Parts: sequence; C-alpha cells; structure tokens
Amino acid sequence: MNAPTRLATTLALSAAALGLSLASLPAVAQSGTFTLSSPDLANGTFADKFILNGFGCKGGNVSPALVWSNVPAGTKSLALQIHDPDAPTGAGFWHWTVYNIPPTTTALPQGAGNSPSTLPVPAWGGATDFLDTGATGVNGNYGGPCPPVGDKPHRYNFTLYALAVDDVQQAGGIPKTGTASLFSFVLNKGLGANMLGKASFTATYGR
Repeated sequence: MNAPTRLATTLALSAAALGLSLASLPAVAQSGTFTLSSPDLANGTFADKFILNGFGCKGGNVSPALVWSNVPAGTKSLALQIHDPDAPTGAGFWHWTVYNIPPTTTALPQGAGNSPSTLPVPAWGGATDFLDTGATGVNGNYGGPCPPVGDKPHRYNFTLYALAVDDVQQAGGIPKTGTASLFSFVLNKGLGANMLGKASFTATYGR
C-alpha cells in the first residue's frame, strides 16, 4: 500500500470512528493533482467549431468545454488564460482570459466564453489580443485559433490558476482593463504565495 493510499485509509477510518463522512474532512486531506482538460479537444487539436470566424478563418468560434479537478485547498478564485506562443508577434497571442471564477466551479461548458452572461458570477472575461477588432463579438469573449496559412501548427496553452485571493485585479493592484500579459505577470509572480497552483494542457492547430 503506497503512502497516499495509507493516508486515505487512515482518514476514512478516523472519520468513521467520529461518525463523519470523508467528504466532511478538510479539502487538503482529499487533495490530488490539480488537472485541467477539455473533452472538446481530446484529440489534441481544434475542430472547425472552435476556430475563429474572421481574419481569413471561417470557424464557428465557439469556446471549448473545460473541466478541472483537485483545486488546491484554500483557493478563493480561479483564473484562466489561453496563449499561443507561436504567433509571429514577438510576444505570442492571447485568445481568452477569464478572472475571478468561483472556487467551487469545476467546469466551463462549451460556449461559456461567447457571452459575458454565460460565465459563472462573478467571473469576467479580460482583455485579449482581439481587443476592439469585433472578431469575438464583444471584448472579453473567446477568440479561436487562426494562425497564418503555411505556419507549422501553433500551440495553444490553456492554463488555470488557483488563487488564495477573491479578486485578482484588486490583489494585483492593476486595472480591470489591463492586458493579458499584465495579468499573467500578476498571476505568475506578483501574487507570490497567493498563487496556490496551476494546471495546464496544450492543443495545436495549423492551416
């Protein structure tokens, strides 16, 4: 029996002796690896439904479903960012950002990124590199992949951050209109120990 299994067994027996269920124990006692995935991108690439409709691409621009598990104990909010590091900009390209996702949320359904009203309160869509282009409908919505024709398939990195703060904007002392790069700095460096963990996966797309 490995150490995690021994711990889980001990906790279960202790809980039973006290007349408690294992679910009533602190979240830290049931922790596992913080993971993020998408059932819509299970094959590692994007179907046309999730590709941008604009800039020469003719996809549906629907945001893919996302699911996660084992959010770290003490998490007060979650933040999501999607970045293409292969875009020929010198700094990559930001496709979708969502901040202040409630810590009890375990998924964003397909299409959640296509309207502010479909995000779980009090979450909000932040700035992306589609700002003021109209390609995503309104600023803050999901913008799908649309790499240049002939490029090697680009990587799209999905990252979910678990934070020990309720409001990342206030905690970071930055404006709500701040760029995705500014928020990324706050998430990865500025919050220090208040960034409790992050989960990520990569999907690719080329044309």
